[in-house]
Amino acid sequence: MPFIDINTWKTAFPLLEEITRLKPVTWLNPSRDETEHNPVLPVSRQDLQDAEKLWERFASYLAQSFPETVPSSGIIESPLKAIPYMQEMCNKQLGLTLPGKLLLKCDNELPIAGSIKARGGIFEVLHYAEQLALQSGLLKPEESYTVLKEERFKKLFSSYTIGVGSTGNLGLSIGLISAKLGFNVSVYMSAEAKKWKKDLLRSIGATVLEFSGDFSEAITAGRTATLANPKGYFVDDENSKLLFLGYSVAAIRLKNQLDALHIRIDEKHPLFVYSPCGVGGSPGGIAFGLRQIFGKDVHCFFAEPTHSPSVLIGLLTGKMNKVSVHDFGIDNITEADGLAVGRPSAFASGISKLLISGIYSLEDAELFRLLYMLGKTENIFLEPSATAGLKGPYQIAKSDYYSKHSINPAQITHIAWATGGALVPKDEMAAFYKKGEQLFTKQH
Repeated sequence: MPFIDINTWKTAFPLLEEITRLKPVTWLNPSRDETEHNPVLPVSRQDLQDAEKLWERFASYLAQSFPETVPSSGIIESPLKAIPYMQEMCNKQLGLTLPGKLLLKCDNELPIAGSIKARGGIFEVLHYAEQLALQSGLLKPEESYTVLKEERFKKLFSSYTIGVGSTGNLGLSIGLISAKLGFNVSVYMSAEAKKWKKDLLRSIGATVLEFSGDFSEAITAGRTATLANPKGYFVDDENSKLLFLGYSVAAIRLKNQLDALHIRIDEKHPLFVYSPCGVGGSPGGIAFGLRQIFGKDVHCFFAEPTHSPSVLIGLLTGKMNKVSVHDFGIDNITEADGLAVGRPSAFASGISKLLISGIYSLEDAELFRLLYMLGKTENIFLEPSATAGLKGPYQIAKSDYYSKHSINPAQITHIAWATGGALVPKDEMAAFYKKGEQLFTKQH
């Protein structure tokens, strides 16, 4: 155990008593920066705008390479949906009538990778491919990126290897785009990763290396092996600015969707966003983007499993990535494979500490019950980790957050971020749903 013994930690941070007993908790962040656009961060509004432009440059290539992106002209984006029947059922089951609107950001429907990782993972690989293509002289800045489909580019990329450590969905996004461009790609996967994700990766020609330990072991092994290759490029989920920026562009798109729905966001009509959290890169990137767009009128919350509260412990103690859940006797074993992370992102944590409003945790059984409820009420099917945001409005409503910030709950727009599910095989999803139904019935 680093630094000090566990009882000393609990004295300093009493919430750790509940966390180490694997109880669901809500932590409200005392370090949230209340300035408008957070000038002290290592990423800027300009970075966000540059990231949006990169997506636009690649749109023509993506539309030609992935037919599912044709309707959106090569832009990888997901719908924003009202879920009134789910809200009604949650009101009844969770014993609290939630005023305001509850919407679902359906990143479970994102084209190509079927999860939020399509944003960060695909962005970082495209960024690397662009650099290589421009440096080689094969790509001219002014020409259409559809030329990247030509054999001369595949030949160029085939001499490079991309590596990534993953519990599942990031590996899928990296594998799918890397293989399409022509890179050699190796995915280092932890024990929590689902078999179907490994099978899908192998079917597209990716090399999958499995580790019996958790995410930290897989990512360390992947980083070491990839960087030993002079032509190796490692997508580092614990330290990547590019992954972070890929996710952040979602905020610009979300603003357009809210405008289209005539939903106003300002001080009197705040936006509350609830994001499932693993290593912290994707929810952190989205929180950064949202704070650039909406300033302090957006309130971002992360959701973690009780068995993998890595970002919660990192931010609560202030030790960030210097501590792991294992240091506190927590096993990091959860069926929410995308959230099964023992140690938080070094890059994202320092930013999230200033931007987010809080973190709550919930048990695996709750994830499955929410999965069942959403399927039953709205005919929307998510993987278990993706349902974590749905509990958020109810968790925060039970805290003193509204009163502390003088917020009228009737004026809030709530968005639960659905992070994955589209690529889950039908039989696997049916098993998830059945388990959720059994847990729901048992509780009632």
